[in-house]
Amino acid sequence: MITRQLNFKTHQRIRKPRLTTSTVCSKFHSYNHEHHLFDEIPQPDAAAVNRSMLNYMHRNRSATALDIFTKQFQYCSYPRNIDEVTVTLAVKACHGDPKPGCQIHGFAVSSGFISYVTVSNSLMSMYNKAGRFDSAMCIFDGMCYTDIVSWNTVLSGFRTSEGALSFACRMHSNGIALDPVTYCTVLAFCGEYEDFLFGLQLHSLVFKTGLDCEVFVGNALISMYSRWRRLREARNVFDEMRKRDVVSWNAILSGYSQERNHGLEAIILFIEMVREGMKLDHVSFTSAVSACGHEKNLRLGRQIHGLTVKSGYESHVSVGNVLISTYSKSGVNEDAGLVFQHLKNRNVISWTTMISMDEENAISLFNKMRLDGVYPNEVTFVGLIHAISNRKLVEAGLMIHGFCRKTGFLSKHNVCNSFITMYAQFESMDDSFKVFEELNFREIISWNALISGYAQNKLCQDALRTFLSAIMESTPNNYTFGSVLSAIGDAHSLKYGQRCHSFLIKLGSVTDPITAGALLDMYAKRGSICESQRVFSETPHRTQFAWTAIISAYAGHGDYDSVVELFYQMDKEGVKPDSITFLSVLSACSRKGSVEMGRHFFESMVKDYQIVPSPQHYASMVDMLGRAGKLEEAEELMSQMSGQPSFSLLQSLLGACTIHGNVEMAERVAGALMRMEPTESGSYVLLSNLYAEKGDWEMVAKIRRQMRDRGVRKEVGYSWLDNGDADGSLYLHGFSSGDKSHCRSEEICRMAKFLGLEMKFLRENMSDIDSVKQNMKELKESKGPQSVAAAAIQGWAENLPSVVPDTASEDAPQFSDDEDDDFQ
Repeated sequence: MITRQLNFKTHQRIRKPRLTTSTVCSKFHSYNHEHHLFDEIPQPDAAAVNRSMLNYMHRNRSATALDIFTKQFQYCSYPRNIDEVTVTLAVKACHGDPKPGCQIHGFAVSSGFISYVTVSNSLMSMYNKAGRFDSAMCIFDGMCYTDIVSWNTVLSGFRTSEGALSFACRMHSNGIALDPVTYCTVLAFCGEYEDFLFGLQLHSLVFKTGLDCEVFVGNALISMYSRWRRLREARNVFDEMRKRDVVSWNAILSGYSQERNHGLEAIILFIEMVREGMKLDHVSFTSAVSACGHEKNLRLGRQIHGLTVKSGYESHVSVGNVLISTYSKSGVNEDAGLVFQHLKNRNVISWTTMISMDEENAISLFNKMRLDGVYPNEVTFVGLIHAISNRKLVEAGLMIHGFCRKTGFLSKHNVCNSFITMYAQFESMDDSFKVFEELNFREIISWNALISGYAQNKLCQDALRTFLSAIMESTPNNYTFGSVLSAIGDAHSLKYGQRCHSFLIKLGSVTDPITAGALLDMYAKRGSICESQRVFSETPHRTQFAWTAIISAYAGHGDYDSVVELFYQMDKEGVKPDSITFLSVLSACSRKGSVEMGRHFFESMVKDYQIVPSPQHYASMVDMLGRAGKLEEAEELMSQMSGQPSFSLLQSLLGACTIHGNVEMAERVAGALMRMEPTESGSYVLLSNLYAEKGDWEMVAKIRRQMRDRGVRKEVGYSWLDNGDADGSLYLHGFSSGDKSHCRSEEICRMAKFLGLEMKFLRENMSDIDSVKQNMKELKESKGPQSVAAAAIQGWAENLPSVVPDTASEDAPQFSDDEDDDFQ
């Protein structure tokens, strides 16, 4: 085990001489004595002035050093006790402040000191620090003689890689021998992928000039390759270095830890670093703890946490932040909170991590953050809005929206996208669309958020219409197709899903795990399980997502044998199932009535895969036991849950009670359901049906009175019919039970009657065919030959397929009157 290999060595620390009060006082007196001696000199020479200024600068008293410089001008405009070193020190003492720097620049020009290279170099450095690179470049262009420091100073002032790399080429073409500082500066600019070849050329130059033995150059190469995610090359540079310092170790360690799939290498490297006796700093600890978070190695993470305490880095803000994040990822929120409490200087990252982790207290943490004087950033609001959305805190969401509008955070796209998602979860798509319309620039992420919101709220027509608008303005990505395919699977015609499939093939994205899974699900929902299987078979890299999608597809079609076979095949190929996979398997077992296999998979999920059962898993088990008539066992399993049973679980148990006629248990369960959701009609209807089956019409009447008194209405199911033209125009007609609002409702009813006759004909095994034909003939003659029903009957008579509705919802097996929902 890696955790056992972490044997930290203890080293004797060299004790530094302890500074006693007398020592400090003596040094203080010596500094004062030196200052008095300098003041007593009537006309100090340049060497004395330089020495005094340098002493103050070493003690971080640059303002005093500047005072000494200005005092030399009290008696004459051009004092003789000032030389080029004095001017150089004065410029350095400005620390990038352009106000005194410009004054010294003017003096250097008028006095002629500007001709000295050291003075010009210091002035260029000062202007770079002040952010006035143009002024530094003017000085460089006016220099008669330049050295390597001049070139490096200008090189460090560039803000873009294009300008810096162009200037480096100019250096090389002018015959300037690049030194280690030059290479380190240029390599730092080679961060973009376009600069990859330039970085490789620099690496070859380093070999040619023999500077590969320089530690600083090696560190810069490691950092460059790590930014490009070329960790193998970075490790080669690290291994070939003769000398390594803590920066070398931290550079390769950071490269590994930033890549989530190299966490193990980072941990091994950190252990090796400790064994080498390297002095660890906050960068070392940050990278190591981050790698433990990626690997979910909580035990080793705790050991490194203990080492940070011993090394005195526990209170360092960056170490504390990554510890909070690691404990949060591991589900140990209490430890994350303790680390947060012990942090002295909490920054915006500390607060944002806690807000994202603790959704229950996110708003109070946000208020405490503001009281602590820490200003939030856009990531803070993204985490806060996510917490508000999950908890459905509508009022708090409106307040935060107003706060962001006042503080200007609505200019941040990620914040606006979060608000689009938030209002979608509040089932307020009008507000989502308003936020979307206010965007100055609509990126594909914004379109995805709106499409996903429509799909989640079952506004599938709006989702498809938004998708069609999105592909006109932006380039869709995998998440775009994932959302729209979900909407198509819920309500739309199969042909729109096929069009999306064709689009994905053209883009070359059909093998992506997200889009492949969405295609599988869409075809399965539209009843085309063969197409689902074909998509799965054509997927080259079958991830956990793809396996779960195909298992869920077969589970939705009730194909128990295929579900079990695919599950064992998935396990054989070494793909670990997740909680959703097991939920689909349990659902298939429930529909099949295979109680023993269901118990086996449930126990395997807990014991073999260490997956904590969710309320959905318990609901599937209760449904399975209830269908099998094991109601007492189902109720006992429900009592083993931690927390209150969910609404869907209780509804499954009530349905089972209705099937098996257990009135006593049904009354208990229905009472709990009505307390949870007083306006949900399903509980009343199921209990009323049970009383009706038992002949207790008095209780049936009582239930109906309760529904009227509480304003409970049965939710009407909708079906959708694709009535588009041959040119592919979008026209979807929604209808419910008894809906006669359509202009051709009479023909639709005749078609339904015909379909019923055809189904009856098939059910009776083709018997009495002459009687059926006679009925069809009469039906045909009741309306002219131009009617849709007559055309369909004529097609059937000729053994041709009839026109049938695209899909029908399971919720609407009957007809009733509800307003139709045409969409053109």
